[in-house]
Amino acid sequence: MSRRAVALAALLPAVALLALLGWALAKSGGQPGGFGINNVFGEVEARPGPAPALTLTTLDGQEVTLEDLRGKVVMVDFWSSWCPPCVAEAPVLEATYRLYRDKGVEFVGVAIWDERGAVENHVRLFGVSYLNGLDDLGKIAVDYGVRGIPEKFFIDREGNLVRKFVGPASERQLGGILDALLSPAEG
Repeated sequence: MSRRAVALAALLPAVALLALLGWALAKSGGQPGGFGINNVFGEVEARPGPAPALTLTTLDGQEVTLEDLRGKVVMVDFWSSWCPPCVAEAPVLEATYRLYRDKGVEFVGVAIWDERGAVENHVRLFGVSYLNGLDDLGKIAVDYGVRGIPEKFFIDREGNLVRKFVGPASERQLGGILDALLSPAEG
């Protein structure tokens, strides 16, 4: 093969890759895609309606479904042990859960993009007492449309997805959402 043919064979894939990247950048409006840590925080519009089914094997081997929790207000939190906002939020979630667990509220932590040992260490380190498990295959995250972490989905007593919060939340923010869902008018 001549030098010209070798150079052309090496150059074509590079040009094709650059063309593909340019096309993707143009289609996305310059916004990066994919999963990651959220950089926009606060309550966002939730897709109202029945919450996607959820079956999670907890770290202690118990299987929990959303149907098992019917009649309670449920917060499903997607997180990872390597995510700084998730780590910072861990004590807030535990403190809020302790305030609300006897009021008909259940928290379900779903660790994604993580390793079991790191998840177990996180739960132990922060004394997390609510249900937690690892979404190994990412099925739950996909079903809920998770785009980054942390993300929290709030489900009313009838099993309807009613609110969504992106990023870390304060006790006050979580309490406000939970109080509204527990009130007779909204919940």
